[in-house]
This record gives sequence, C-alpha cells and structure tokens, in this order.
Amino acid sequence: MASTDRVKEILSWYGSDNPGTKTNIARLLNHGTLAGTGKLVILPVDQGFEHGPARSFAPNPDAYDPDYHFRLAIDSGCNAYAAPLGFIEASADKFAGQIPLILKTNNSDTLAKIDQPCSAVTSSVKDALRLGCIGVGFTIYPGSGQRNTMYEELRELIAEAKAHGLVSIVWAYPRGAGISKEGEQSADVTAYAAQITAQLGAHIIKIKPPKDFVEQAEAKKVFEKYAIPTKTLTDRVKHCVQSAFNGKRIVIFSGGEAKETDGLLAEVREIAAGGAFGSIMGRNAFQRPRAEAIKLLQTVQQIFKDAG
Repeated sequence: MASTDRVKEILSWYGSDNPGTKTNIARLLNHGTLAGTGKLVILPVDQGFEHGPARSFAPNPDAYDPDYHFRLAIDSGCNAYAAPLGFIEASADKFAGQIPLILKTNNSDTLAKIDQPCSAVTSSVKDALRLGCIGVGFTIYPGSGQRNTMYEELRELIAEAKAHGLVSIVWAYPRGAGISKEGEQSADVTAYAAQITAQLGAHIIKIKPPKDFVEQAEAKKVFEKYAIPTKTLTDRVKHCVQSAFNGKRIVIFSGGEAKETDGLLAEVREIAAGGAFGSIMGRNAFQRPRAEAIKLLQTVQQIFKDAG
C-alpha cells in the first residue's frame, strides 16, 4: 500500500537510517488492521523461554504449537509477530511472507533467582536475515548491576541491524538490586528506561504501563517542582512518550500479566489516550481460546484506531 501522511511523518524521524531499515519500518506500519494509521499491535510469544511452558501454555494447550501463534497473529490482523529463535524457525517457512517477523535475540529464564539479571544472547542478526524477519528484539534491565553489559550488547546489535536494514525493538524492563519492586513500574523509572532506550538507538521502545509512584528521590523533587502529573495512567503514558524524544520514537506498551477482559481494555483505552503508538500483547491473548483471543486483539486494534 502507498504510505499515508502519518507513516511518512514517522519515517521522517529516522533520517539517519538507510532505505532498507526505513522500508522495514514501513512494512511494519503498513501491515494488518492498523495499516497506515501509525499504530501497532504486535503478538509477542517469548514467554515459554522466559516463564516456562506450563505457566505460558497450559491455560490454552493449543499454544504449545509454534504454528498456533503465527496463525493467531495473522488471523487477528496484528502488525507483526515476535518470538525467540526456536519458535520462529519452527514455522517461518510455512507462513513465509504472511506477517512481518521480529526475532527476539536475547532471553532469560526463571530458574535462577538473582539480584542482577542479565539475559543471554540467543540468536543473531544473521538468523533474522535468514528467517526473513523485518527486525530484531532485545531486552534490557535498567537497574540491574549488569545493565552496562546489556547496553553494550544492544549497541552492537543495533549497529549491525541498521547496517543490514533491520528494525530494532527493545523491551526496556527496569529491574534489579538498584530499584525496588514497586519502582520497576514507577512513573520516573519507566520514563527513564524509555529515554535510555531511545539514546541507545532503538527504533521501537517497549515498556510496561507506569504506575502512580515515583521511585527516585531526586526525580520526585523535579516531578513536584514542575507539577508533572502522574495520577492517571493516561498522564503517565504521556510522560513516557514525551521522554522518548518528545514522541519522535515509537513507544508501545506491554499487556503484562493475564487480566480479565474489561480491566485490560480499560487499561488499553487509557494507554491509547496517552498517545501510545500501540500494544504488544502476549499472554493476555494466546492464553485465551482462539476465538476469544482474536476478538480481544481486534478490539485493542480498534481502540488504537479510534484514538487517532
């Protein structure tokens, strides 16, 4: 499809990127139900690696099959499907060309209980190119004592991805001994994670919905002095989007832990009203029966479309 004015505007924010990367950003923005709107809904399925098979797929046993997730992303009209190497390799040939793919290039498990988390690099830009992906995904944990290692790994990955015309999507999840459990989704730390990720050169930033709490004492003084609003999720989302180069980087929000439908959709409406570019929703989709999951994803897409 021809690019809309909104897609052209978004592409203009990535002026240092080569035509290959900008083409892949355009492919992402011009696919699925939200094509041309500048909004995104992505299905991510890295939970089997991150949380274990039973915790991830037992609520809907069909989801043990890698094919299931490709079909769910395609049939629900998502912009893209993201997964680790194994799931992509298992089904990419069967569904070649039917939906943009994002290869999650680092992962961690929950078997080790550590204070300073750091994901392992589990695949490469070469793998992404071989499998026909439009981009690579990577997780960083701001707040971990291992954060600088992850930042350095990410910078190398982004440089290689850009050189080969791929898009970079970064999961920025603050955690580790440097911050409290409540602080992981605090308004200041979440916005800080978005800023760090943008500064590292990511094209798309994935963060969790921020909560009404300010973790850092010095940040709290600034929030109070300049009356930065945090009472509503919409206000907090606006601050996070503003923190990603005044909205000139694509910021999307995770669905998080499984929630009942009404509460989930109410949260999505607030996120959309705050100027978010979309949602990346995994467990809340694939743990539901297929028909219910498709309906949910399509409703989320409509919410973002209506938000303009």
